[in-house]
Amino acid sequence: VQLQASGGGAVQAGGSLRLSCTISTRTHNTYNLAWFRQALGKEREFVVGATWSGDRTNTADSVKGRFTISRDVAKNLLYLQMNNVKPEDTSIYYCAVGRIASTAPYEYAYWGEGTLVTVSS
Repeated sequence: VQLQASGGGAVQAGGSLRLSCTISTRTHNTYNLAWFRQALGKEREFVVGATWSGDRTNTADSVKGRFTISRDVAKNLLYLQMNNVKPEDTSIYYCAVGRIASTAPYEYAYWGEGTLVTVSS
């Protein structure tokens, strides 16, 4: 499984940004998908996740109502739509694939390279 995240950049507080993650076509359809983030000096934390089919999602309380996960199946893309961003959202964002729907990073075996999001006040 190969993943590649992109779309990060600088954005002002209150703005929006959409991250993308390309997923290799060999990914099994029983896998679960997720976005994590890691701020400087902090542990990696769960942001939002979904089943491969997209019928179930899970969102961290810190971003609930602002961030949304979605997929473009035809293009093998996973998205993270970030709205009303805050300075505390500044982090490196990672897409991940795992067999278990979990908020724990160790449950995800496959990771893309991160993409940096910087939110200014």
